[in-house]
Amino acid sequence: MTTGEGAGMTGGVPSPDECVFRNMLERRSAENPQRTFIVLENGETVSFAQFRGMAERMAASLHGLRVKKGDRVLVWLPGGIDSLTVWFGINWLGAIYVPINTAYRGAVLAHVIENVQAELLIVDASLLPRLRGIDMGAIGRIVTFGDVADPPSGVELVKGESLGREAGSVPDVEICPWDPQSIMFTSGTSGTSKGVISSYAHLYAMSGPEAFPMLESSDRYMVHLPLFHVGGTIPVMAMLARGGSIAVVPTFSTDMFWTRVRDMKATVGVLLGVMATFILKQPPSSADKSHTFRKAIIIPLGENAAEFKERFGSEIYTLYNMTEISTPLVSGPNAQKLGFCGTMRAGVELRIVDEYDIEVPLGTTGELIVRTRSPWQLTSGYYRAPEATAQSMRNGWFHTGDAFRAESDGFYFVDRIKDVIRRRGENISSFEVETEVAAFPDVKEAAIVAVPSAFSEDEVMCVVAPVSGRSVEPPQLLSFLQGRLPHYMLPRYIRVVDALPKTETGKIQKQIVKSAGVTSDTWDREKAGISIKRSMN
Repeated sequence: MTTGEGAGMTGGVPSPDECVFRNMLERRSAENPQRTFIVLENGETVSFAQFRGMAERMAASLHGLRVKKGDRVLVWLPGGIDSLTVWFGINWLGAIYVPINTAYRGAVLAHVIENVQAELLIVDASLLPRLRGIDMGAIGRIVTFGDVADPPSGVELVKGESLGREAGSVPDVEICPWDPQSIMFTSGTSGTSKGVISSYAHLYAMSGPEAFPMLESSDRYMVHLPLFHVGGTIPVMAMLARGGSIAVVPTFSTDMFWTRVRDMKATVGVLLGVMATFILKQPPSSADKSHTFRKAIIIPLGENAAEFKERFGSEIYTLYNMTEISTPLVSGPNAQKLGFCGTMRAGVELRIVDEYDIEVPLGTTGELIVRTRSPWQLTSGYYRAPEATAQSMRNGWFHTGDAFRAESDGFYFVDRIKDVIRRRGENISSFEVETEVAAFPDVKEAAIVAVPSAFSEDEVMCVVAPVSGRSVEPPQLLSFLQGRLPHYMLPRYIRVVDALPKTETGKIQKQIVKSAGVTSDTWDREKAGISIKRSMN
């Protein structure tokens, strides 16, 4: 048996019973029909048997709308039980789930609709006004959840509340592990969003036992990331595969995080970006360790991991993944080093290379590239984007676009390659600078970007948002950083804003920050007469 194979696998590919949603849900509902699978914020619970019935009835309704295997169905819904049921109903038929980011509008939204060329759109009625003036492409029918005040013309409208109410006929189709399960669009924080084609085997590889060894059947995974993002879909697959449960909330909330954990008895969840920092900057409480949250998966790992464990008592894990790959790096419990992403899991191969795909020595920064030892464990490509697919998979390896370095104890994230700053001959990791800025007590979140230098290369600009009720004084922040960063990493420019622009998954939209440049309200340390030179102390 080759590395990464498991029970029921053939050539490293999991069987349909292990990775195809229809088969998995049928198996779970037969084995443990009354066991809770979904917990909602209002206290409602849904068992495996109940959800199997909901998914099958939704599939019957969609089949009545002429959805069949291989069809692409656009889904533009907020997170919740409706979006879960629609997703599983689509896949129950062997059709392809194509979620749309609920923040999309304008040209970005038009691009997704044009690219996918789906005939059916399922949408929350509150989002319909954004379709005005947009070419609807092949869409001829729209299912709406909620009241429609001003329906679009030229399409058939169906009320979403009428779907899944009654049992109906569902075709008995064969769904294989390598069939496409979803087309998930990248966040589009830079460039045009691309549709990542993901098979059932791919999603299973992202969330299976090698990728998430810390998960158990007794766990309840908090799902507070959206279902148009792998951060939302991975926990659903992971807990279905293990026979565990999920706690589903509409979105992440710092203020509500621990209340939800306690009320819904969540035991594990992912904290992306600055979520862990936001939680830590809440006032201490005598109830800080009174909860069920045993395991926190913090991505990326910042300097505050040890503080999180000490204060809240949760074991800390980290990992590395993106929509196109399959969680190739994962840590053991209580990793603490800044930027550490873990060690290479079974079933994958990793290299760190230069711009010519030549492997670099240990300790040297380069691009992380990935391949798997079994088929169908990476994306099947970008939908209707053959050039982008070929570019990302050149020389037989998927190119992540992320700068890493390998050390004797594992792999360390340095930065997105496009975000690396070059100043006076030195390469600067924006991630490392942001981590230090976020350690300043009055800073809630930060973005470090490059702005043009009058001499050549870049200058470092820091844009921060303060903790609620506090203020950030640039000279004080700079003084704080002088004791924590090399001289060449210290920002020349500091701008204080109310909030940083972010995607719905919490990623700071650096392109927006960068495009604003040096504004009239930006503090410039050189104009303030502060000169910083190399220190030998």
